[in-house]
Parts: sequence; structure tokens; C-alpha cells
Amino acid sequence: MKFITSRDNPTFKELVKLRESSRQRRIAGLTLLDGVHLVEAYFALGEPEKLIASESGRENPEIRFLLEKVTKVTEGDPNREAIAIVLPDSLFREVSTVKTAPGLMAVVPIPSPEAIPMQKRGQAESFCVLLEAIQDPGNVGSILRSAAAAGAGDVYLSNGCADAWSPKTLRAAMGAHFLVRIHERANLAEVARTFRGKVIASILGAKKSLYQMRLTGPVAFVFGNEGAGLSDELLQVAHERITIPMPGEAESLNAAAAAAVCFFERVRQTEAGSA
Repeated sequence: MKFITSRDNPTFKELVKLRESSRQRRIAGLTLLDGVHLVEAYFALGEPEKLIASESGRENPEIRFLLEKVTKVTEGDPNREAIAIVLPDSLFREVSTVKTAPGLMAVVPIPSPEAIPMQKRGQAESFCVLLEAIQDPGNVGSILRSAAAAGAGDVYLSNGCADAWSPKTLRAAMGAHFLVRIHERANLAEVARTFRGKVIASILGAKKSLYQMRLTGPVAFVFGNEGAGLSDELLQVAHERITIPMPGEAESLNAAAAAAVCFFERVRQTEAGSA
């Protein structure tokens, strides 16, 4: 186990860069998981490159167990860099974006889409999500979480979407990153053209309601920026345009709420069809 006490330490500087810079995350192929739940979720894929605890967090039984687990990996190998790292609470707070949870972070490789195991492969491959220029990381994370819960297999993000692997997106998704295949900087129009199923664009003012659609077959849902909506290119390749009925006086739902409604209407129809 390695103890770091200086801001000038290269590892500490790396942690700060991974937290703050999407460019650095892309270059390094690494991201920073912040919080016990996210770190535990990653262990289903493999071991982190580094596991970082605060001094006070090290007293937490869950954190202590994980530190001991990764410490055993490097025991007896003097040439291998320490995986388990402890920071003073003051330095840990400078890096962490979670202020109230027990102090644990991990540096992990950003997994390729192919690295994500599909539990129900047939169902997952028939259900995907396309996101165009959704800029709020909280919305992107919430959509990923709902998509994973509803059984989606792939989520495609266009240029202009929030970074899927930023700390805020990761927190909002609550481990969904390791349950769905995430494709960033995707050509959404090409994905829609080649999808072997129904491509459904969710927009305001469409003539057809979500609840008039049959959603039991292969479906790709398309959602756009709340302000600009979907591009003409994507609207032209969509097979259907739907809206979510809103009998109240609100003008619209945010993208994450609209996506969740659509996903779970598909779940409802699929469950009803199999009953």
C-alpha cells in the first residue's frame, strides 16, 4: 500500500487531471470512479489500475476489504506499482466530487463496448438508444441508468453530447456504464440506417402518441437536445415520430424523464406480450 502526502506527487496530479479534463481521459484511456458503489460495480469487469482511499475512509469495513483485496495482487512482486493508495483527507477532498460518502476512488481503463458482457443478449441487441447533442452530464447519466434498467444493449452518443465518462455522468448512471455498451462520437444517422428494427424519434408535437406504438420488436429510440431538438438528418431516417402525452400544463419533459417513459413503456408491452 502506498501513502501519498504531496500535491507534487505525479499520481496525485494524474488524479486531478482525470477528474477535470475529458481530453486527458480520452488520451489516457482512463477515468476516475468516485464512491464505493461505482468501484464495486467495476470489479465485475476486472481490477482497477489504482484504488485510492482517504485516511478516514480506510476505516470503513467495505473500503478496507477492497484495499486488502487489491494489495494482495502486488504482494511478492517488487517491480509492480502499488494498486492501493492512501491520501490524507485534505488531498482526497481536492480530487473527490463526492463530499459525504466514504472516501474511495479508483482509476480504471475506459472499457470498449465489446468488453461489456450482455446478460440477455437477444433482448439487448434488439433495443438501443441514440442520443444527439445532449449536453447535460446528469441527463446522459440518468438515460444510461434507465436504459440499463430497461434492458437496452447499446447507447450511441453523437458529437456534442456530454462526456460519458465524466465524474458527474458516472455518478448519475450509478454503475450503468458497466451494463450497457457505450459508443461515443457515433454517426447516429448511419446507426439508424443500419438498425434492423424500428427507429423511433421522440419529439414535441408529433401526431402519434408513444402509447399508440407497438414496441415489442427491435426498437431504437432517438432523443435530441432539449432546446434544438433532433437534426433534420436524424428525423429523415427515423421510421416513426412520437410524442409523450402530457395532460398537465408543463411544456415538456427533460430528456432523461422522456427517455425513461419510453423505455418502460417498451418494458410494459414486452411483459404484457409474454404473459
